[in-house]
Amino acid sequence: MKNFDVKMNEYLPLRDVVFNTLRSAILKGELEPGERLMEIALANKLGVSRTPIREAIRKLELEGLVIMIPRKGAEVARITEKDLRDVLEVRASLEKLAAELACERITAEEIDQFKEKARIFRKAIADKTIEITVLAQKDVDFHDVIFGATKNARLIQLLNNLREQMYRYRLEFLKDRNTHEQLADNHDAIMDAIIRRDKIKAAELVEKHIYYQELGVIEKLQLQDDGSSAESSARSAGKGSRR
Repeated sequence: MKNFDVKMNEYLPLRDVVFNTLRSAILKGELEPGERLMEIALANKLGVSRTPIREAIRKLELEGLVIMIPRKGAEVARITEKDLRDVLEVRASLEKLAAELACERITAEEIDQFKEKARIFRKAIADKTIEITVLAQKDVDFHDVIFGATKNARLIQLLNNLREQMYRYRLEFLKDRNTHEQLADNHDAIMDAIIRRDKIKAAELVEKHIYYQELGVIEKLQLQDDGSSAESSARSAGKGSRR
């Protein structure tokens, strides 16, 4: 279990504070896919009783972030190819709409912000010591300019909600540093299309950008599955040889 602390909030009940803390830890990868959620260990770590931990785990199960395994208990839900495709189908549609609206509504001030966020992201990928969570935030900052430029509060809300569901996938993608340069190139191309107010090109580039990330994460998931299968086979062979 990686280090994470309870994020106290005087305006929220303790059960909601614990829920938000565990949810954030899962989305950021501090609690990893497949990791067991032991009530006593989590209660001791966060300095709370087992009751808010149990309530938080139930809510996380409803969100699909936690699954209950018979005779084992709760564990962090694994990232699956089906889940990824479902989320990205929705994301692609909403972000294409956001890009089209941004082409119509982006201001000169927002264009300056756009260029600055793109520059900061390129600077970040050049730093080989940067933490993945920090780089992910720079990526988010770039896309925030597009979302803000839509001037559509409801769309921004939907995109932000979807972003939380995407966070685990975003981190998985960014862990492969070989993708960073292409990601920055994609950003620049999208930005140029929006600045030129080319709605068709901007939507097309956003779709390609998301598809590129989808392929990258699916490849990692398949490699993980192959590794797990090989490990399981090796264990079975080992047991057989001892009989």
